[in-house]
Amino acid sequence: MNMVAIPPQRSLIPENAPFSAEQRAWLDGFFGAILAAEGGATPAEPGPVTPSAPDKPAAVLADNDEAPWHDPGVALDERMSMARDRPLAPRLMAAMAQQDCGQCGYNCADYANALFLGKEERLTLCAPGGKETARMLKQLAAEIGQDAAAPQGAALPAGETGASVHASPAGEAGRSRDNPVSARFLSRRRLNGARSAKTTWHVEFDLSESGLDYVAGDSFGVFPRNTPGLADQIIAVLGARPETSILGRSLRDVLIEDVSLGTPPDSLFQLFSYLTVGDQRRKARALANGEDPDGDAATLDVLAALCKFPSVRPGAEAFVEALDPLQPRLYSISSSHKASPGRISLTVDGVRYRVGSRERIGVASTFLGERIAKGEALKVYVQKAHGFRLPESGDTPVIMVGPGTGVAPFRAFLQERAACGQGGRNWLFFGHQHRDHDFFYEDEFAAMRESGLLTRLSLAWSRDAEGKFYVQDRMREVGMDLWQWLAQGAHFYICGDAKRMARDVERALVEIVAQWGARSTEEAAGFVNALKKAGRYQADVY
Repeated sequence: MNMVAIPPQRSLIPENAPFSAEQRAWLDGFFGAILAAEGGATPAEPGPVTPSAPDKPAAVLADNDEAPWHDPGVALDERMSMARDRPLAPRLMAAMAQQDCGQCGYNCADYANALFLGKEERLTLCAPGGKETARMLKQLAAEIGQDAAAPQGAALPAGETGASVHASPAGEAGRSRDNPVSARFLSRRRLNGARSAKTTWHVEFDLSESGLDYVAGDSFGVFPRNTPGLADQIIAVLGARPETSILGRSLRDVLIEDVSLGTPPDSLFQLFSYLTVGDQRRKARALANGEDPDGDAATLDVLAALCKFPSVRPGAEAFVEALDPLQPRLYSISSSHKASPGRISLTVDGVRYRVGSRERIGVASTFLGERIAKGEALKVYVQKAHGFRLPESGDTPVIMVGPGTGVAPFRAFLQERAACGQGGRNWLFFGHQHRDHDFFYEDEFAAMRESGLLTRLSLAWSRDAEGKFYVQDRMREVGMDLWQWLAQGAHFYICGDAKRMARDVERALVEIVAQWGARSTEEAAGFVNALKKAGRYQADVY
C-alpha cells in the first residue's frame, strides 16, 4: 500500500485574527481534524473486484485499506473471527501477520490475492506470521480455486484494483527475493558499549557492482547462512556423513545454505510419525497437527526436535525434504543512497538466548554481526517500501519515533533531507536501556543538532532511573509541542516492535491529541486514523 504525502497544512485562521501563535496552531489543528474526520466519515467502499461475466458474481479481493483486521497487534484468532463472513481472499489476508514488511515479496493483501488467483502457490512465505499463519493458510487453501468468479490464474486488469499483485517487476534483478543479486560485505562496527545488555552492529555493504539503488524508507533483504557448528551437530545426531549428496550438493552445504534449522515445520513431525511407534508416534502426530503434548513446542528447533525423538533417524534426503527453505531476512535501511551512493548500511541487533543448556542464536543477525568476512559476497535485494516515505515536500515537518534499532530508517531520512537540502523541521524520539551504553549514532545526531538539520532530539532511557521510562512517556511530557507540530502539518513516523511499542506509541499519541486538541478519546482516535488515511502517519513495524 503506497500512502500519499500531502503538502504542509495551510492555516485556516485569517492572518488578522487576534490570536497568538500557540492559539492559532491549536485552532488550526482543531478545525483541520474536523475536516479530516468529515472526509473520512463516508461509508467504506467494498474491496477491489475482478470483472466477471454478466452471469457470474464479481470476486472480492483483499484490500489493506479497508481491512478492519489490518493491525499487527491483533491476534490471529481475533483477526480470523473478524473476517469470518468475508470472501476467501480477505480471509486469506486476515491470516497474514499484517506488517506489510515485504519479506514474502508482497504486502499482506497482495500475497492473499496472489494465492487466491493462483499466481502464488507457496503458503509459507509470511515469516512474521510463522507457523500459525502457514497452518491457517493451509486450511484456507482447500477453498482456493472453488470460486467460479475467480478461476486459477485469473488476471488482474490494470487499473481495476487497488493493489498490484506482483511486488516488483518480473525479472528485474535485485528487486525481489526471487531474483537477488550479489553484494560485497564491507564492514561492521559495534554501536553500543561493552557493558550493554545487547550487541548491536552498524553493518555496511558495497552496492557498486550490484546495480542496485534504493530510496530512504526501503528495506534490504539478505540471504543468511546457518552457523556451520549447528549443521555439524545435526549431521552427527542423524548419524549421516557431511559429504552425502543431496541433488548434487553435500548435505553439510545444504544444511548451511538452503534450509531453515529454526522452528521445525509440521512436515518434519509428520515424517517422524512415520518412523516411530507407540507414544512417540502419538506425540509426533500431535505436534504435526499443531498440538503441544509436552508443553515444549515453542522452544523446539530442528536439533531439539531430533533430540526429542531419539529413535527417529531419517535418511538425509527425506530429512532435508521435510524442512522449510531458509528465508531471507529484511532490515530497514539506515543510510541514504543520495548521501552515500554505492553503499548501504543496516542497524542489526545480535540475537542470542538460552533454552535449557543450549544457546540459540538469530541466524541473520549473528551472520551479519559475527560470521561474514570482509569482501565476502552475499545474495541480496532491495524491497520497496509499502507506504513508508518522506513527504513529497521537503518543507513539511516530520516527527520520527524509533527506539533501539527502530532508529535505522530515520537516520536514512535525516541523511536524505540533508543531501537534498530540504528545509523542513525534523524531530526524533530515540530510546534504549542506558544512555552511557546504548545511544546509537550519538555523535552523528549531535552534529545534526549542531547544524540545525535535527530540530529536536527527545531521548528516553528505560533502565537509567528507578521506574522504566519509554519514548511514549517522553512524548506525553512534550505533548503540547508535539500537538502543535501535528497541527502545523507534520508527518508522524514510527519504526520498531509491532506488538508492544508501536501500540503504546499510538495510544500515547491519541492521549496527546485528546488532551491538547480538546477532544474526546473517540474523536482523538478518529483524528489519528485520519492522519493514517492521509499518509501523515506511517509505520515500519516488525
